[in-house]
Amino acid sequence: MERGAGTPIRITGTGAYLPEAVLTNVELQVRTGLRDEWILSRSGVRERRVAGKEEAASDLGLAAARRALEEAGCPPEALDLLVVATVTPDTLCPSTACWIQARLGAPRALPFDVSASSAGFLVALSVARQYLRSGAARRALVVAAEVVTRYVDWSDRENCFLWGDGAAAAVLEAGPGPGAALLALTLHADGQQADRLLLPGGGSRVAPITARTVETGAHAIRMHGHQVYRSSVRRLVEACREVLGEVDLPLEAVSLLVPHQANLRIIEAVAARLPLPMDRVIVTIGSTGNCSGASLPLTFDAARREGRLRPGDIALLAAFGGGLIWGAGLVRM
Repeated sequence: MERGAGTPIRITGTGAYLPEAVLTNVELQVRTGLRDEWILSRSGVRERRVAGKEEAASDLGLAAARRALEEAGCPPEALDLLVVATVTPDTLCPSTACWIQARLGAPRALPFDVSASSAGFLVALSVARQYLRSGAARRALVVAAEVVTRYVDWSDRENCFLWGDGAAAAVLEAGPGPGAALLALTLHADGQQADRLLLPGGGSRVAPITARTVETGAHAIRMHGHQVYRSSVRRLVEACREVLGEVDLPLEAVSLLVPHQANLRIIEAVAARLPLPMDRVIVTIGSTGNCSGASLPLTFDAARREGRLRPGDIALLAAFGGGLIWGAGLVRM
């Protein structure tokens, strides 16, 4: 058994932030030529939020973090750990977590980023849980913040309509007390499929940035949609069943499936194969698009705010992203 594995880990507050600017399918049609009805049928997306010119990942993350801390009744000074999940950081160095720590006023919190694409929130949760279980931290803040639209090739008619910007956060505390219990987490990866969903530019493989790398689209998201679809559905179903098995819970105990909002087709396929009826699945992609790592916590926060999750309910969280990395988690409200 892991050291401290019996220590209860609680989510005591969540918060979300979406930029003000809305880009609808109708507006996107002017830029891309893609019709509203076609986008909706392919993805379930009607509109997405777009960060302002002066907004970076830390700006979105800071707003979400403040809301989560306020709900938790936790002052920033009490935080021991700050983990940010992002693939669209403010800067490669320092981490986005450092920028948020400074502006939040959390001098005791150890800040660092994790990069796990759309599975980033689950990975960050897992890291924070280990710190709390070990006793190295008592209170942790997990933030997922993405400004994905800065990395979209608007001429890529297969994927450009999917993406949106946003952030969400959760406060985790160790020990008994009020809040939602984090019951279990499972994570997996297959790096041999890394080229199926990637952002080539910005790292040491494609450096320095030149006119040529910009012209060739090296700094835009690339995704092999059909391959990702097949892998994601199968892997998400497996992860959901695995995490339920870890705590001996039947599928019938799940009150609500809270999936990463990658694509409505993927969400519906996962629900059908588990199986779970769609009235026990929350779908928000229509108004947010795919916000990468921020998608899952945005949806979890929405489920709480909309009354889809009540005390005692079991939420099944599931996400899949570039890496490829996938996983699932269980939360008792």
